[in-house]
Amino acid sequence: MNTTNLFEAGSILTVSQLTQSIKRILETEYRFVRLAGEISNLKTPFSGHSYFTLKDSGAQIRAVFFKQQQKFSGLTLQDGRQVVVFGRISVYEPRGEYQIIVDSVELYGIGRLQREYEELKKKLAEKGYFSAQLKKPLPSFPRKIIVISSPTGAAIQDFLKIVRNRKSPVHIQIIPVKVQGKDAAVEIAGAIRTAQTISGTDVIVLCRGGGSIEDLWAFNEEVVAEAIFRSIIPVVTGIGHEIDFSIADFCADFRCPTPTGAAEKLIPDSASLLRHLATLKNSLVLRFQRKVATLEQQVYHHTRMLGEMKNVLKDIEFRLQLSTSYLARVMTQSLMGREQHLSSLLNRLQLQKPSNRIELHGQRLNMLASQLNSHMQRIVERKQAALAEQATLLNSVSPLATLGRGYAIVRKKHPEDGTYLVVSRANDADLGEELNILFQQGQLWCQVTGKEKTGENNL
Repeated sequence: MNTTNLFEAGSILTVSQLTQSIKRILETEYRFVRLAGEISNLKTPFSGHSYFTLKDSGAQIRAVFFKQQQKFSGLTLQDGRQVVVFGRISVYEPRGEYQIIVDSVELYGIGRLQREYEELKKKLAEKGYFSAQLKKPLPSFPRKIIVISSPTGAAIQDFLKIVRNRKSPVHIQIIPVKVQGKDAAVEIAGAIRTAQTISGTDVIVLCRGGGSIEDLWAFNEEVVAEAIFRSIIPVVTGIGHEIDFSIADFCADFRCPTPTGAAEKLIPDSASLLRHLATLKNSLVLRFQRKVATLEQQVYHHTRMLGEMKNVLKDIEFRLQLSTSYLARVMTQSLMGREQHLSSLLNRLQLQKPSNRIELHGQRLNMLASQLNSHMQRIVERKQAALAEQATLLNSVSPLATLGRGYAIVRKKHPEDGTYLVVSRANDADLGEELNILFQQGQLWCQVTGKEKTGENNL
């Protein structure tokens, strides 16, 4: 079909005719092209083919990278990567969309930054810079906020607009810095350290408007991450848009998607607080009224109980009086009975007075002592008479009495035990043997020099 005829005046085309014509033109004029852009909306189904959108700041194009072509590419596709693709422009007629069929992919420009971003992110994560346990809590009502941003950018205006709208008395101090460019990261890190030396600072805010990864690169530098991590004051970030995540966001104590979000997080809404205070006041008044009503009911109840208690107390008082009277009567009777019993005991005691009994026993003791002396005297006299009689009898048979008439007792020692043996015959003594002669008074030791046997009675 002649393309010129299709566009003649008055001719009517079908959608298929127009699409086929466009396809021929595109596939002829742009048979092989190189496109630079950012990968987004990457999808790789079970078939292994990769479908994604290649975009820049002004336009986008769909792309397909078939599985058989991917094995010749050493690059792993990821959302956010800036790449250069080589391929053929094609039109998918059923949907009327044009696309590029990719033959090869390679990193380009920002793809290198994306790789550096991922490498630094992994390094800092391993060092614990993103640890949730190290995040510092934000004050509920900060009194002084240090904002680090460009003084002429839209981000600081958005932040201050929220402060004005909420009529907050919080003190805002701005430290102006470059937020993009060669020296921006060093200025931002120095501003964070400076903010910590300002007296009374409660929170540090890093804010910047949206932009490309190149525009936001200052917040992906390690020097900024180090300054945030070492900060003793909580750091809040509001950088770019909701989809933008920088290294500073991961290191910060709290990440807000935008500068406006950071202001809304930190600046309390005065009107909202007043409404909340009014609600709390009404709730407190209502609870107070309920409490007072409850206490009044309790007072009324207790008052009624006290009124009933008066009758109870009167009854108790009457019973107490009866008990007191009964107790007094019983105690009186008991005391009278005990007095009578005591009087009876005193009379009995008087009758059995110890002094009288002692005197009586003394007299009896004297009498018994006199009787004992007399009895003992008679016993002694009888014993003395008997002793004298026995002594006389004993003296008559005593050897001493015989010795007194001139007789003597001859003895000798037993050779074994040394006792004395009486020698009554001459044959009982040997020549030369020593003999003991006992007299009434004294004794003699003699030696046998000779012996003579005589008759039994030579006296």
